[in-house]
Amino acid sequence: MRYSEILAGYEPDISHIVTEDDEPVDNLFSEHQQRLLADGLHHYWHSPDGQPFLAVTNVGLFYAVKEPPIVPDFMLSLGVKYPENYWEKRHRTYFVWEFGKSPDLAVEIVSNVVGNELDAKFDIYAQAGVTYYVVYDPAEHYGKDTLRAFVRAGDEYIRLPEPYFAMLNLGCTLREGEYAGMQGTWLRWTNADGSLIPTGAEATAEALADAQQALADAQQALADAQQARTDAQQATLRAEKLAAQLRALGINPEE
Repeated sequence: MRYSEILAGYEPDISHIVTEDDEPVDNLFSEHQQRLLADGLHHYWHSPDGQPFLAVTNVGLFYAVKEPPIVPDFMLSLGVKYPENYWEKRHRTYFVWEFGKSPDLAVEIVSNVVGNELDAKFDIYAQAGVTYYVVYDPAEHYGKDTLRAFVRAGDEYIRLPEPYFAMLNLGCTLREGEYAGMQGTWLRWTNADGSLIPTGAEATAEALADAQQALADAQQALADAQQARTDAQQATLRAEKLAAQLRALGINPEE
């Protein structure tokens, strides 16, 4: 049973809870990677059945009243909305009993083994009821296998053969490229068909390229039409000149 079910109808005292401590992100790559994960989903992801969703980075996940929070690098929760009064303490972070459910997916980006992404955090996320758990280890602290994805089965996780999350119609992959001025191998979201979900900048650039190509096609079509008109005019002039020459020779061009 989830904590949201246990706490249904119960309003816990959270006056003593610290919802944010303003600790900095540990490194530049992780900061970029976190932004990238939220970027694509907010701009161009079509959630199952058009459900509202929350996609946030570095926000506390409070899964039990008497347990300390865990802070995923990224988490996704379907079927929930951002609270209107987000400055109210009970809405400043992700309290499971306030949103009514545990997040559907959490991502951890490994900076060092101190984070315990495949040890202590592994068990905590399962206890918190998070359905899917993804660990991206770009610096290979846990070995050559840099991308691992898991699904919750009972009270523990089992590894997925592929990083695809069927209940979300969402997958992930690793792609080399540049994001916000930084070159690297990035964890990217994919649609159910495997196509890459673009970031806002990528979609804008693609739309601009399409518009420029459409303009170029229109300009070429106009040039072709103008050339055809010129050719027709020249053909008419040649025909008129030939007709005049025939008349000069006493020949009726109509015959």
